[in-house]
Amino acid sequence: MTDMRYSSLYQINTRVWLTELSRNLGRTATLNDIPDSELDGLAELGFDWVWLLSVWQTGPAGRQVSRTNPEWRKEFQETLPDLQEADIAGSGFAITAYTVHEQLGGDDVLARLRERLRLRGFRLMLDFVPNHTALDHPWTEENPEHFITGTEADLARSPQNYTRVKRRQGDLILAHGRDPYFPGWPDTLQINYGSPAAQEAMIRELVKIAGQCDGVRCDMAMLVLPDVFERTWGIRTPSFWPDATRRVREQFPAFCFMAEVYWDLEWTLQQQGFDYTYDKRLYDRLCEGHARPVREHFHAGPDYQNKLSRFLENHDEPRAAATFPPEVHEATAVITFLSPGLRFFHQGQIQGCKKRISPHLVRGPEEPKDPSPEAFYKKLLAVLRQPMVREGSWQLLECTPAWEGNWTFDCFLAFSWTGINGEKLLTAVNFSDHPSQCYIGMPWADLSGQLWFSDRMGSAIYERNGEELAAKGLYLDVPAWAYHVFDVNDVGYRTDKLKRI
Repeated sequence: MTDMRYSSLYQINTRVWLTELSRNLGRTATLNDIPDSELDGLAELGFDWVWLLSVWQTGPAGRQVSRTNPEWRKEFQETLPDLQEADIAGSGFAITAYTVHEQLGGDDVLARLRERLRLRGFRLMLDFVPNHTALDHPWTEENPEHFITGTEADLARSPQNYTRVKRRQGDLILAHGRDPYFPGWPDTLQINYGSPAAQEAMIRELVKIAGQCDGVRCDMAMLVLPDVFERTWGIRTPSFWPDATRRVREQFPAFCFMAEVYWDLEWTLQQQGFDYTYDKRLYDRLCEGHARPVREHFHAGPDYQNKLSRFLENHDEPRAAATFPPEVHEATAVITFLSPGLRFFHQGQIQGCKKRISPHLVRGPEEPKDPSPEAFYKKLLAVLRQPMVREGSWQLLECTPAWEGNWTFDCFLAFSWTGINGEKLLTAVNFSDHPSQCYIGMPWADLSGQLWFSDRMGSAIYERNGEELAAKGLYLDVPAWAYHVFDVNDVGYRTDKLKRI
């Protein structure tokens, strides 16, 4: 399997995927039934990672909470107007055991699927939920000391954060998992990271998972940081992640950790062993729709940016096609995925799906087909397969006014990629709702003679003088939300290419 500096990941809602397969097969499908043709299709698109969401065992307690929570049911009904009880299987993050769910086929079936993925060049990513377990996790009977306990007073004062757990050895009041800003998740129990035994138990779970996949996406990874945990629970804790990531890599040196993280704690987790951290800051700035804050975000150093996971949607965020108008969607995708870091795509994004599917559901809605997003993404993914944007060097470029008083230059974002053999790619986006003009400074010193700019995403072809480009930059005048992704070559290359055609 080839290592690339900048990889692409495809997130799949496993249970929804298998529900669709079951409908086609006329029987219950397991991971064994995933067709080779679908895996081949993902490989052809150029993805390096497959993240299978929600493969672990869940239990009846979480399912019951999901089916009876009025607020959640309202959301489910909006997604599926024909909602059935069987559609609500419970959250895939209310885990009872890190074994593959029996309805998905079990651990052996996952191992076979992993080998099928490996043969196509994929690495497999699975979930790890460090902060909490399901209500009916075996530890409630066997190791209740791993959880945060409460009192009758806690339950009376904060019923949203505590629950009474029925046990053979006597009932206990335990805390729900939560973050410091919201009520507890009612289908979960909070791990006590102030307990060395609980931390050790969670590391053992991580090591077990690491034997079944190549990487984990760690749910709300910042919640177990000592400062955050103390702010939430008033309990001082030793650090978890440095020891956990080290222990896993002692047995699996190439294992990958990706953190779901917010609150500007990305760098903190990168320093504690994470290969990638969510780049929610870029996503939020793109949603605001102003070029300068997005551009400022890219001023961070490469040691930080190379470890960011760039996305436009995932199972927690609304669909990109529902968030952005089509022309804005394309502009934001070009910016997001032609940046350095991990390119993170979500199942249904390429097809332009508009309805988010909750991780509590095992069935998705049927949506009308729109060929436009898929045509766009296929062109973009073809660019992302190029070696220069997988292992080359990225640079943010300076844009200057096209003439005195021309303020629209500030609406551009421009990047370059330079391959290890000198290949050149230039990306420019007018991230605004009006036409804009600018000069883009060239990052390459070897500009001479005539140069050919050919847009990989469109039909534009420009021929420009290298000396003038070096002196003034590339002049662009483009409509609202328009973009170019230029291959840059000398005219001799163009002539030779046309002869071959």
